[in-house]
Amino acid sequence: QVQLVESGGGLVQPGGSLRLSCAASGSIASISNMGWYRQAPGKQRELVARISRDGTTDYADFVKGRFTISRDNAKNTGYLQMNSLKPEDTADYYCNARCLVRGSFSWDNYWGQGTQVTVSS
Repeated sequence: QVQLVESGGGLVQPGGSLRLSCAASGSIASISNMGWYRQAPGKQRELVARISRDGTTDYADFVKGRFTISRDNAKNTGYLQMNSLKPEDTADYYCNARCLVRGSFSWDNYWGQGTQVTVSS
């Protein structure tokens, strides 16, 4: 009923930038929070940043000042601008969205398939 598709990952040198996108589609009545998580090999998935529908943001300490989360409610799309990337930012990045499906009365969490980010020289 709801699909999240991430894009924008890839290989970048330390200090470089990438912009991830997360497009939500399907029978969506509304999206409340959107968030980006990451999972490095052998590690647990962790929150990177999240944004409410009204634009309130929250960042993990390890990305503050380097990453910026944003969203376009008209397009049901979220973004993560990543600057000053470090090798330790290497991970699979996942989009999460809390959605209300048309005809439903409950909000549910949805995940994208992930996009790989590799920071290496």
